[in-house]
Amino acid sequence: MVSETGVAESGYLPAGNFSAWLHQTRNAQLTKGTTNVKCDACVGCCTSSYFIHIGPDESQTLQFIPKQLLFPAPGLPKGHVLMGYDEKGHCPMLIDGTCSIYEHRPQTCRSYDCRVFPAAGIQAGDADKEPINQRISRWKFNYPTKRARAEHAAVHAAAQFLREHANCFPIGVLPGNPAQLAVLAIKVYEVFVDQKPASSDRARTNAEIADAVMAKLRQIDAGYIT
Repeated sequence: MVSETGVAESGYLPAGNFSAWLHQTRNAQLTKGTTNVKCDACVGCCTSSYFIHIGPDESQTLQFIPKQLLFPAPGLPKGHVLMGYDEKGHCPMLIDGTCSIYEHRPQTCRSYDCRVFPAAGIQAGDADKEPINQRISRWKFNYPTKRARAEHAAVHAAAQFLREHANCFPIGVLPGNPAQLAVLAIKVYEVFVDQKPASSDRARTNAEIADAVMAKLRQIDAGYIT
Protein backbone atom coordinates (compact mmCIF):
# COMPACT_ATOMS: atom_id res chain seq x y z
CA MET A 1 0.00 0.00 0.00
CA VAL A 2 1.19 3.51 -0.87
CA SER A 3 0.42 6.61 1.19
CA GLU A 4 -0.74 9.98 -0.16
CA THR A 5 2.89 11.13 -0.30
CA GLY A 6 3.83 8.19 -2.51
CA VAL A 7 5.75 6.34 0.23
CA ALA A 8 4.90 2.68 0.66
CA GLU A 9 3.99 1.57 4.17
CA SER A 10 7.04 -0.69 4.06
CA GLY A 11 9.23 2.40 3.67
CA TYR A 12 9.87 1.80 -0.02
CA LEU A 13 9.43 4.48 -2.64
CA PRO A 14 7.65 3.47 -5.86
CA ALA A 15 10.19 3.86 -8.66
CA GLY A 16 7.68 3.05 -11.40
CA ASN A 17 7.40 0.56 -14.23
CA PHE A 18 10.99 -0.43 -14.96
CA SER A 19 10.63 -0.60 -18.73
CA ALA A 20 8.90 2.78 -18.95
CA TRP A 21 11.47 4.34 -16.60
CA LEU A 22 14.40 2.78 -18.46
CA HIS A 23 13.39 4.09 -21.87
CA GLN A 24 12.51 7.56 -20.58
CA THR A 25 15.77 7.83 -18.66
CA ARG A 26 17.87 6.49 -21.51
CA ASN A 27 16.27 8.97 -23.89
CA ALA A 28 16.96 11.84 -21.46
CA GLN A 29 20.63 10.83 -21.25
CA LEU A 30 21.01 10.53 -25.02
CA THR A 31 19.19 13.76 -25.89
CA LYS A 32 20.20 15.93 -22.91
CA GLY A 33 16.64 15.92 -21.70
CA THR A 34 15.17 16.31 -18.23
CA THR A 35 14.31 13.38 -15.98
CA ASN A 36 11.18 13.24 -13.87
CA VAL A 37 12.10 12.28 -10.32
CA LYS A 38 9.76 12.58 -7.33
CA CYS A 39 12.34 14.11 -5.04
CA ASP A 40 9.85 15.59 -2.56
CA ALA A 41 12.06 17.02 0.21
CA CYS A 42 15.11 14.89 -0.65
CA VAL A 43 18.28 16.84 -1.47
CA GLY A 44 20.62 13.84 -1.40
CA CYS A 45 22.28 14.63 -4.71
CA CYS A 46 22.75 18.26 -3.61
CA THR A 47 24.49 17.27 -0.38
CA SER A 48 26.75 14.41 -1.47
CA SER A 49 30.00 16.12 -2.51
CA TYR A 50 29.33 16.13 -6.24
CA PHE A 51 31.32 18.15 -8.74
CA ILE A 52 28.79 19.49 -11.24
CA HIS A 53 29.84 19.69 -14.88
CA ILE A 54 28.61 22.69 -16.86
CA GLY A 55 29.18 22.86 -20.60
CA PRO A 56 30.11 25.97 -22.59
CA ASP A 57 26.68 25.95 -24.27
CA GLU A 58 24.93 26.43 -20.91
CA SER A 59 25.31 30.20 -21.03
CA GLN A 60 22.09 30.92 -19.17
CA THR A 61 23.07 28.65 -16.30
CA LEU A 62 26.52 30.24 -16.09
CA GLN A 63 24.94 33.67 -15.64
CA PHE A 64 23.47 32.54 -12.33
CA ILE A 65 26.60 30.99 -10.81
CA PRO A 66 29.39 33.18 -9.35
CA LYS A 67 32.56 32.71 -11.39
CA GLN A 68 34.64 32.11 -8.26
CA LEU A 69 32.72 28.84 -7.74
CA LEU A 70 33.81 27.46 -11.12
CA PHE A 71 37.07 25.94 -12.35
CA PRO A 72 38.17 24.27 -15.60
CA ALA A 73 37.02 20.66 -15.99
CA PRO A 74 40.10 18.39 -16.15
CA GLY A 75 40.48 16.53 -19.42
CA LEU A 76 37.74 18.45 -21.23
CA PRO A 77 38.04 21.22 -23.85
CA LYS A 78 38.22 24.87 -22.89
CA GLY A 79 34.90 26.23 -21.72
CA HIS A 80 33.86 23.13 -19.80
CA VAL A 81 33.82 23.88 -16.08
CA LEU A 82 33.01 22.24 -12.77
CA MET A 83 31.21 23.67 -9.78
CA GLY A 84 32.46 22.28 -6.48
CA TYR A 85 30.86 21.94 -3.06
CA ASP A 86 31.29 23.48 0.37
CA GLU A 87 32.98 22.03 3.44
CA LYS A 88 29.84 20.05 4.24
CA GLY A 89 29.68 18.53 0.77
CA HIS A 90 26.72 20.73 -0.17
CA CYS A 91 26.18 22.43 -3.51
CA PRO A 92 26.80 26.16 -3.02
CA MET A 93 23.56 26.89 -4.90
CA LEU A 94 21.56 25.02 -2.25
CA ILE A 95 20.13 27.77 -0.04
CA ASP A 96 17.96 26.90 2.98
CA GLY A 97 17.44 23.41 1.63
CA THR A 98 16.28 24.59 -1.81
CA CYS A 99 18.04 24.99 -5.14
CA SER A 100 18.38 28.74 -5.61
CA ILE A 101 18.80 28.39 -9.41
CA TYR A 102 16.36 25.56 -10.05
CA GLU A 103 14.85 27.04 -13.21
CA HIS A 104 18.38 27.61 -14.54
CA ARG A 105 20.10 24.53 -13.07
CA PRO A 106 22.87 22.77 -15.04
CA GLN A 107 22.07 20.00 -17.51
CA THR A 108 23.93 17.59 -15.21
CA CYS A 109 21.28 18.24 -12.56
CA ARG A 110 18.41 18.08 -15.05
CA SER A 111 19.36 14.62 -16.27
CA TYR A 112 20.38 13.21 -12.86
CA ASP A 113 18.18 10.43 -11.52
CA CYS A 114 19.34 8.47 -8.48
CA ARG A 115 17.23 5.51 -9.63
CA VAL A 116 20.07 4.68 -12.03
CA PHE A 117 21.90 3.15 -9.05
CA PRO A 118 19.29 0.54 -8.03
CA ALA A 119 18.70 -0.05 -11.76
CA ALA A 120 22.38 -0.94 -12.18
CA GLY A 121 22.70 -2.65 -8.81
CA ILE A 122 25.46 -0.41 -7.52
CA GLN A 123 25.94 2.12 -4.72
CA ALA A 124 26.46 5.83 -5.33
CA GLY A 125 29.77 5.76 -3.47
CA ASP A 126 31.22 5.69 0.02
CA ALA A 127 30.54 7.80 3.11
CA ASP A 128 30.33 11.09 1.22
CA LYS A 129 27.43 9.69 -0.84
CA GLU A 130 25.49 8.32 2.13
CA PRO A 131 22.49 10.67 1.63
CA ILE A 132 22.01 9.23 -1.86
CA ASN A 133 22.65 5.65 -0.76
CA GLN A 134 19.91 5.99 1.84
CA ARG A 135 17.52 7.22 -0.82
CA ILE A 136 18.35 4.60 -3.44
CA SER A 137 17.90 1.79 -0.92
CA ARG A 138 14.22 2.74 -0.77
CA TRP A 139 13.40 2.82 -4.49
CA LYS A 140 11.32 -0.14 -5.66
CA PHE A 141 10.58 -0.80 -9.34
CA ASN A 142 7.62 -2.81 -10.54
CA TYR A 143 7.63 -5.33 -13.40
CA PRO A 144 4.30 -5.63 -15.21
CA THR A 145 5.84 -7.76 -17.99
CA LYS A 146 8.58 -10.37 -18.42
CA ARG A 147 10.31 -7.87 -20.68
CA ALA A 148 10.61 -5.43 -17.77
CA ARG A 149 12.42 -8.03 -15.65
CA ALA A 150 14.63 -9.02 -18.58
CA GLU A 151 15.62 -5.40 -19.16
CA HIS A 152 16.45 -4.87 -15.48
CA ALA A 153 18.56 -8.03 -15.51
CA ALA A 154 20.33 -6.72 -18.61
CA VAL A 155 21.17 -3.38 -16.96
CA HIS A 156 22.54 -5.27 -13.95
CA ALA A 157 24.60 -7.51 -16.23
CA ALA A 158 25.92 -4.50 -18.13
CA ALA A 159 27.04 -2.74 -14.95
CA GLN A 160 28.66 -5.90 -13.60
CA PHE A 161 30.53 -6.53 -16.86
CA LEU A 162 31.77 -2.95 -17.08
CA ARG A 163 33.09 -3.12 -13.51
CA GLU A 164 34.65 -6.58 -13.73
CA HIS A 165 36.15 -6.41 -17.22
CA ALA A 166 37.50 -2.88 -17.54
CA ASN A 167 40.68 -4.41 -18.98
CA CYS A 168 38.73 -5.35 -22.11
CA PHE A 169 38.16 -1.70 -23.00
CA PRO A 170 40.51 1.02 -24.28
CA ILE A 171 41.89 3.31 -21.57
CA GLY A 172 39.57 6.19 -20.88
CA VAL A 173 36.38 4.59 -22.20
CA LEU A 174 34.94 3.51 -18.86
CA PRO A 175 34.22 6.17 -16.23
CA GLY A 176 35.41 5.77 -12.66
CA ASN A 177 32.43 7.65 -11.29
CA PRO A 178 29.63 5.26 -10.13
CA ALA A 179 26.90 7.58 -11.46
CA GLN A 180 28.49 7.73 -14.91
CA LEU A 181 29.07 3.98 -14.86
CA ALA A 182 25.39 3.35 -14.06
CA VAL A 183 24.34 5.68 -16.89
CA LEU A 184 26.71 3.88 -19.26
CA ALA A 185 25.13 0.54 -18.30
CA ILE A 186 21.73 1.98 -19.15
CA LYS A 187 22.97 3.22 -22.52
CA VAL A 188 24.39 -0.16 -23.57
CA TYR A 189 22.05 -2.56 -21.78
CA GLU A 190 20.70 -3.96 -25.07
CA VAL A 191 24.03 -5.74 -25.59
CA PHE A 192 23.18 -7.84 -22.53
CA VAL A 193 19.53 -8.63 -23.19
CA ASP A 194 20.64 -11.71 -25.11
CA GLN A 195 23.90 -13.16 -23.86
CA LYS A 196 24.41 -15.29 -27.01
CA PRO A 197 25.09 -14.13 -30.57
CA ALA A 198 22.20 -14.59 -33.00
CA SER A 199 24.17 -16.94 -35.26
CA SER A 200 25.65 -19.29 -32.68
CA ASP A 201 24.79 -21.32 -29.61
CA ARG A 202 28.12 -20.65 -27.94
CA ALA A 203 28.51 -18.01 -25.24
CA ARG A 204 30.33 -14.85 -26.28
CA THR A 205 33.81 -14.19 -24.98
CA ASN A 206 34.51 -11.15 -22.83
CA ALA A 207 36.34 -9.56 -25.76
CA GLU A 208 33.33 -10.08 -28.03
CA ILE A 209 31.01 -8.54 -25.47
CA ALA A 210 33.34 -5.55 -25.05
CA ASP A 211 33.43 -5.15 -28.84
CA ALA A 212 29.62 -5.16 -28.91
CA VAL A 213 29.55 -2.49 -26.19
CA MET A 214 31.98 -0.33 -28.15
CA ALA A 215 29.86 -0.77 -31.29
CA LYS A 216 26.78 0.35 -29.36
CA LEU A 217 28.63 3.42 -28.12
CA ARG A 218 29.69 4.27 -31.66
CA GLN A 219 26.03 4.04 -32.73
CA ILE A 220 25.09 6.38 -29.92
CA ASP A 221 27.83 8.85 -30.78
CA ALA A 222 26.71 8.80 -34.43
CA GLY A 223 23.14 9.55 -33.38
CA TYR A 224 21.71 6.24 -34.61
CA ILE A 225 20.08 5.57 -31.23
CA THR A 226 17.50 7.96 -29.75
